[in-house]
Amino acid sequence: MTHFLTFDAISEAKPGPKWTARWNRSWPAYEPWFVTNGGDLGPDRAACVAALKRYMPELVSVHDTLVKLAGGSDRAARFLSTWCPPNYLGGCSLACAVSHDDIRLVRNYDLSPDLNEGLLLRSEWTGRAVMGMVEFLWGVSDGINDAGLSVVLAYGGRQEVGRGFGITTILRYVLETCDTVEQALKVLQRVPSHMPYNVIVADASGAAANVEIYAGGGAKVQPRLVATNHQSNGSTPDNGHFTKTFQRSDHLNEVLSDTKVPSALVEQFTRGPLKQDRYREGFGTLFTAEYEPLHARMTLHWDNDVWHQTLAEFQEGQRTVTYDSTIATSTQQGIDWVQIGLDYAAGKAPDWRSFTTVWKDVA
Repeated sequence: MTHFLTFDAISEAKPGPKWTARWNRSWPAYEPWFVTNGGDLGPDRAACVAALKRYMPELVSVHDTLVKLAGGSDRAARFLSTWCPPNYLGGCSLACAVSHDDIRLVRNYDLSPDLNEGLLLRSEWTGRAVMGMVEFLWGVSDGINDAGLSVVLAYGGRQEVGRGFGITTILRYVLETCDTVEQALKVLQRVPSHMPYNVIVADASGAAANVEIYAGGGAKVQPRLVATNHQSNGSTPDNGHFTKTFQRSDHLNEVLSDTKVPSALVEQFTRGPLKQDRYREGFGTLFTAEYEPLHARMTLHWDNDVWHQTLAEFQEGQRTVTYDSTIATSTQQGIDWVQIGLDYAAGKAPDWRSFTTVWKDVA
């Protein structure tokens, strides 16, 4: 099965017609997802705005502008606040390599091609230049700002939920308000996330940190600059076999130990076991993003293409990427892996515990 995803690079200093066009294009898909998954039963508009004012006051005026461009409805305001949103999942592998004269932060974005916005946005919403891959129409899954601060995220592996913001809005806030890893860590420890995630941040001084973010608040710095889809607090990822999170983590630890030149790191992400090709199952690598904090630039990598971007010379454009899926045997050991993958990508929760015995047999 072949899948396609079109990536757009757009530059718009302040929210305007370009952002509005993306809203009009994406909201018809996001709105039923929001409603079906209980978004209307969440905090009301006043509570969402109050949470923004409490935790991320610098983004309140941006949120106000976006809501007006989106038509001004209560549902749009609550959706865009991302305060206590419905569950959503992802995959991803992260690593950061540092030397005396270079630093590279690399991530694979693993999910279904149908569930990514494919938008690289350069903006100056709070007066500073930021570019990153957009999610939920204004958050970022990874990005960099004009100070060179770079950030990437991976799903933490559990559908535990607490009171907090969608992580992509928190990462937007980090890039809009911070210059250094030290400042970013204070934000990640202060602003609560609604689900667990793993985040790596790096800056132009060569500093870097890997942080586990916990549902409802709390963050802990980890000793290694690698992360996949589990955490070190004794919890068990609810889909670890399907995502191969432990295998990818072990491989990344070996890679980082052997990588002497940071620029060589990205090559490892463009092939197995880090690169995933189960697109039909809702778990394939949609892009590899490489960040260079020393130069405030990024590169998107695909099988047959690369796209270089800098904040100083950002180029608008479009790329359409073709993904060929490797189809797993869907009924291996009596398990419908394809359906599990589709459920996972949609944020549903299969009863993974019922497969424990089988996993031991096929792992």
